[in-house]
Amino acid sequence: QLQLVESGGGSVQPGGSLRLSCAASGFALDLHAIGWFRQAPGKEREGVACITTSGTSTNYADSVKGRFTISRDNAKNTVYLQMNSLKPEDTAVYYCAAGWGIGYGGCYAQDFFSWGQGTQVTVSS
Repeated sequence: QLQLVESGGGSVQPGGSLRLSCAASGFALDLHAIGWFRQAPGKEREGVACITTSGTSTNYADSVKGRFTISRDNAKNTVYLQMNSLKPEDTAVYYCAAGWGIGYGGCYAQDFFSWGQGTQVTVSS
């Protein structure tokens, strides 16, 4: 059974950093594209960042470009989301998801078929 587990969320002050991890069990992560999505209360789910199986291609939402970096360590079956210069508007539940590829210019939920349970990120002073 495919399972994804997110970790690394928490509370941080504006300008701070967090690194989220997405660990896979039951399947080889290197066979799948991975995306990070987030959803804040009352808002639609947003594709934050996604990466191809090889890690050679990535997409980012405009709102996080230059601040967030997605990477993968296939040997550890883990994908990371490094989040720097965090803002209050980054507050959300962050989910990772596995799919077969990433879209052109963005990260689209319909491209991903297996989702983790999410981890809360709160940015507040």
